Parts: sequence; structure tokens; C-alpha cells
Amino acid sequence: MKNLSKLKKSQISKGAQISDAVTGTVGSWKFILIQSFLLALWIILNVIGWIKHWDEYPFILLNLALSFQAAYATPFILMSQNRQSEIDREKAKQDLDVNIKAEMEVESLHQKIDSLRDREIAELREMLAMQNKTIQRLEEMLAREIGANHPDA
Repeated sequence: MKNLSKLKKSQISKGAQISDAVTGTVGSWKFILIQSFLLALWIILNVIGWIKHWDEYPFILLNLALSFQAAYATPFILMSQNRQSEIDREKAKQDLDVNIKAEMEVESLHQKIDSLRDREIAELREMLAMQNKTIQRLEEMLAREIGANHPDA
């Protein structure tokens, strides 16, 4: 069974590696904090006017840049999610295989235990039958002994 968490980079295509890197960057706190800082700086510089207003309110250029960023990052994110879905499917398949093997082993153990129990019950019945025969013989011997010792009989 292959270990999916230890896939070598040579087994992963360059496109998958790039999509994972982009997704890892875009989905990180570092990226969110840096982007938040840059967005705040953009807005502040345009509102205060320390630098010539290159993108006045409602910040159409900023909206365009963010839309471009979202449109550009989305395919990378989708590719990474698709690859992760493939990995998840393979893990689920491996889990199913392990569960089926475990179920077969448990069933085999149940059969062995049932067989041992049946054998033990048969042995106990045989011992009980032998004890019943012994008790009958002892009762017969006792009855003869009692009959022989009593003249009334």
C-alpha cells in the first residue's frame, strides 16, 4: 500500500506543484496580513492624498486589481483542490480495503470461536452423558446393596 502523505516531488507534476504553492501562499495568514496592510495603505494614501490620487473613491482600480487577483488565483485553487480530492479518494479507497480485510479477519475469528464453542459443548455433553451413566450404575449398585441388606425386600 503506498503512503500518500510521502509522495515524492518527482511524482507530482510541475503544474500540481505550482498550484499547491499558490494555494499554500494565498491561503496563509502571512498573505492575508500583507494584503490587508497593502489594501489599507492603498485606501489611506488615496483618501488622505499624500500622493496624487491615482484611484479615488470608490477605488475602481483597486476593485479591478482584486478582481484580477481572484480570477487569476481561482484556477490554481481549483487545481489544488482537485488534486487533494484525488488524494482523499485514494485514501478512502485504502481505508475501505483495510476495513474489508479487518471485517474478513473478524468474521474468520468469529467462525473459529464458534467452532471452538461447538467443540467444547460437544465435549461437555459427552462428559455429561458419561456422568449420567455413572450415576445410573451407582444408583443401580446402591439399590442392589440396599435390597441385599434388607430382608424385607
